[in-house]
This record gives sequence, C-alpha cells and structure tokens, in this order.
Amino acid sequence: MQDNINTLARHYLPDDHRYFTFLKKVFRHEFRKNWFRRISLSYLESTQLHNNVFGEEFVKSNIFNVENDKWLRLNSNLWVISAYLHWELKEEIQPVYLYHIDKYFNKNISNFNSYNESYFIGWDIVWETDPILDSLLIYMTYSTLNKIGLENTFNITINTVLNKKESDIYIQDLKDFYENKRHLLSEKWLKYLDKTPLKLLKLDSENEKILALESPKIMNYQKKDSKEYFKKLISYLDMLKIPYEIDNLLVPDFEYSSNSIWFFKKNNDTKTISKWWRYNYLSKIMWNAKEIWAVWFCINVDCLIEMLRENNIKIKNKDELDLYFIQLGDDAKKIVFNLSLEAREKGIKTMVSLWTPSMKEQILKAQRIKAKFIVIVGIMEAKNGVFQVRDMTKWTQEEVKKDDILDYIIWKIGNENLDFYCPVKDLVIE
Repeated sequence: MQDNINTLARHYLPDDHRYFTFLKKVFRHEFRKNWFRRISLSYLESTQLHNNVFGEEFVKSNIFNVENDKWLRLNSNLWVISAYLHWELKEEIQPVYLYHIDKYFNKNISNFNSYNESYFIGWDIVWETDPILDSLLIYMTYSTLNKIGLENTFNITINTVLNKKESDIYIQDLKDFYENKRHLLSEKWLKYLDKTPLKLLKLDSENEKILALESPKIMNYQKKDSKEYFKKLISYLDMLKIPYEIDNLLVPDFEYSSNSIWFFKKNNDTKTISKWWRYNYLSKIMWNAKEIWAVWFCINVDCLIEMLRENNIKIKNKDELDLYFIQLGDDAKKIVFNLSLEAREKGIKTMVSLWTPSMKEQILKAQRIKAKFIVIVGIMEAKNGVFQVRDMTKWTQEEVKKDDILDYIIWKIGNENLDFYCPVKDLVIE
C-alpha cells in the first residue's frame, strides 16, 4: 500500500518563489565561482539499496514508499554516489564538484524539515578527503548567509566523527554509562539504548539533556588520524575567522558519516538551517565497494525564506509592469492582443486583460499590480483608432493614435528601461 504523502505538503506560492528564485541565483553564483556543476538526482531508489544504507526499520518509519520496490529520496548522499559510479563521473577530473537544488521527502517532521517535503540546496565534493575542502564548504555557506543579510542570526557548531574502531569503543562506553541509569530514561527512549545509543545525545527533555552532558565525550576517543583531521579543520576555520563552537553532543544522523560534522542553527532557536558531514563509508555500505571520499552540505530553503522574512529582508521586484491594456468588446480585444505581443517584442513589460469584466474592474486590477501606464481601448476607441493613455504615477490622461501608441510608451518609460532579455541568445549554433 502506498504512503500518503500529502500530510504536510508544502506549496510554493508566488511570493515564496520570489525568495526561492533569489536564493537560487545567489547560491548558483557562488557555485559557479568555485567550479561546482549542477546535477539533478532521481526521486526514486530501490528497497534493497535503502535497506542496505539506512536499515529496514528506519526506511519503513522515515521514507515514503510510492511503489512496491521504489522509495522517495531522503537526502542526496546515496544518489550522488550512485550517479558518480553509474554515470562515469569517476572518469572525469577529480575531485568532482557538484551542486543540486532538489526536493526531498521525510515522514517525520523535525527541527530540520518542517514539512514532509522540502527543498534543499546542496553541494558535494567527491573523491577527495582533506579538511581544507570541508572548510571551503563552511566558508561558502558562512559568507553567503552574511551577504544576504543574515549576519549574526545563526551559529555554527561542529564535532568530530570517530572512525569505526574508535566508535565501537565509544558506543560500548556510552551503553555502560546509561545502563545503570535506565530508570531515568523515558520508556520512549529506552529502545535506543541497545540499538542506536547515539540518539540519546539528541534528546530534548531537561533530565535527559543533563544525562547527555555527563556522558563520555566523543573527543576523548579520538586517536591519531581522527585527532589530526579535526585539528586541521579547526585551524582552517580559525584562519578564515569563522566563529564556531565545539558541541560534544552533536552526532551524525547515519552510520556512514566520517571525520567531522557541523550544523548551522538559528540563534536562540533549535531550528537547523543546514547540515554537513563527510560520508566516506557510504559506498562500502551500498555495494561493498572501496571507500569513495565525499563531503556534503545542504541548506533548508524553507528555513532560509523564513529567516529572511523574520529579519524584514525583502526581494527587489524585477517584474515591475510598464503597460497594461484594458479592452471592452471583441474588436478591442483583437486589437490589444496584437499590440501586447508587439509591445513585448519591443521590450515593454506588458500585461493585457483578455477576459471581459467591466472597465472599472480592469482599472482596479491595473492599480493593484502597479502598472505605470494603462491603455484603454473601448468600442469607440477600436473604431476610430485613438486610444486613451493614462499615466498611473501622475494621474494624467492623453489621447494617442493606435499607430503611435508603442513609440509613445517607449518615450515615456525610456529606452534604458526596456527589457530585451532572451535566454535563447545563449545558444551557440555551429
């Protein structure tokens, strides 16, 4: 039986898209400067692969099933590695720099995803393991958030991620720590003690937080390589003057994470803006292949839009309207339809009312969308070829002949304000 994915659907309305388009432009510019290329990932993956990576229990409780053997993507990690191996990206110059702007799905709502479906902007560097690349991703995120007006509205926390041998010792000590404190844990969380004890470090209740703070510290279990990697990462962040805090309770969501992890969070809030970790072990879990070194970072678009609005940051409206045609009658409708097409070719930002409400309704609509000029073509105007042109900023009105109407509008708005943008011009035809 297919899952119902409409529980907390997220509709992006026109004003949401103004912010979303702005964010896409900002991040795409940052990606291009750093030679990242875009990849679009499949929505679906097989049951077997999901179970291999996340475990059957996690898959059933967190991931949406749309067909018997197909599940909706949860994050980009699995799909990036799959694309890297299956589509010959490994044959290109290494490391591979990729970015993606995609929608992901999760049955469970958290402080990172407020809806069952959310857009994320993410980027990956594949086939290299070096803390300087990790610091590059942190720097790109930190500087971009500052540039868009969110400086001092977020904080960065980081922690080390132990290798398999170190982690086994740590987890056993963590279990031992909690064993004689079972009575202090709620029944809801006791189930994690045996299977996934790291989740006990993420609990929100006051008593369980106190316990977590007293538990063994991950940092104390680092050996030579882990310690050196984390030390270098911190030194690069210090060099870049990026503020951060080490959070001993910050742990990865999945077992395939490695080396280090960091979160960007809203100040005075539990909401997570972005997550990052290395996932060097993922390929081994997927197909028992050799390690493919990779680092990943993603930003929650919904959270960023919310923060921009909370900080009263508005987006410049580039869709200001120069001309609005108002018509009444079939003859007038044909005239303004042709004129509107010609006006757009001449670079005039134009709208036309092609249905038939009253003149009054059409004028009110032109006022609401803040058209600079309206051209009124009624039954008489259509017959005599002389139109009424109203300047909506000065509240003046003139009569202009049909053949002169577009030149008159261009003269009024200025040649420098005409819009001739056309993406087709980017084509190179050989």
